[in-house]
Amino acid sequence: MMLSGVALGGAQYLLHTATSKVTQQNLLGAAAAPQHRTITGAKNILLVGVDTRPHQDPSQLIRSDSIILMHIPADHSQAYLVSLPRDSLVTIPAYRNGATSYAGGKNKINAAFAFGSRGLTGAPALSHGFELLALTVRDLTGITPDAGAIIDFQGFKKIVQVLGKVCMYVDETTTSIHVGRDDATGQPAAPYKINPDGTVNHRIPGVTPNIYTKGNHCLDPAQALDFVRQRDLLANHDYDYGRQRHQQQFLKAVLHQVMTEGLNSPTKLPGLLSAVGKTMTVDDGGIPLGDWAFAMRGIQPDAITTIKTNDGTFNSRTVPGVGSAEILSPTSLELLRSVRDDTVGSFVQAHPRWVAASEPTTPAH
Repeated sequence: MMLSGVALGGAQYLLHTATSKVTQQNLLGAAAAPQHRTITGAKNILLVGVDTRPHQDPSQLIRSDSIILMHIPADHSQAYLVSLPRDSLVTIPAYRNGATSYAGGKNKINAAFAFGSRGLTGAPALSHGFELLALTVRDLTGITPDAGAIIDFQGFKKIVQVLGKVCMYVDETTTSIHVGRDDATGQPAAPYKINPDGTVNHRIPGVTPNIYTKGNHCLDPAQALDFVRQRDLLANHDYDYGRQRHQQQFLKAVLHQVMTEGLNSPTKLPGLLSAVGKTMTVDDGGIPLGDWAFAMRGIQPDAITTIKTNDGTFNSRTVPGVGSAEILSPTSLELLRSVRDDTVGSFVQAHPRWVAASEPTTPAH
């Protein structure tokens, strides 16, 4: 995608520089498509967002913060982003990673990454966690991913640092549970006490939380990372559905600024490519990254459509041993079949309300 609008002479150098910065790793494992694949035809890429934190305990289970199927139709003219709710009730297959094993069973889909990576750290934890998640997605949807990538939202802070800011439309007023300011000193302070499981315990007196009001905003790196983490205090009370949508919108906004500002800036470009490379770990599915880049070069940010599962509304059920879980509706399963069969365009025409609407953004200054 980064090659769009770049002169051919510079594109070759840019392509080599960009791909050399990307961390490549076998993520799909047993979930990979058959070998000898080509770039032609419809493609499905499994994108998994993780939200690592500074000084995070390496013994803690890694859970996937967001799970996105990126569908590219056979003509490679556009892309669709379909988010799977991380609390979706699914059947996770039995799995062994060498250090430990999981017997399989019903659980929330984001637990698949945790069970696959259990007992491991570093690159092995990422590869085994991703593999079990990809196997779970394949069993659920019938989709064999053509490629995969892990996106570290902490790393996106570095991309925004290079860009200076990211401008996007905030579609609902969002209150931060992580970042605020001490009313007496004006210094940064935590506005809420957070439980070990990440839920809110209580408000801390004397601290005003950051509030991202509905409308156009240009967020600095710290604000951008804070905004995409929020799920608890959203004005529409849509929790994980809201966070999924905001992360999709954030990814589109960053991509738009990378293409419109970063690629045309000799001073920003080297740092930008380095930051992008460190943010993503990619499994190219046996198709060289250069082939992926050239094949997808015509997809502009405005040609990326984000689609809501369950129409962005809750369909919860309490499951013994699991807790409150989301049940994918029959129409959501129809959507996933359309991804498998390359008929997403027809699904969108029949269900226009399932498209996550985005407002035209006039950058704020």
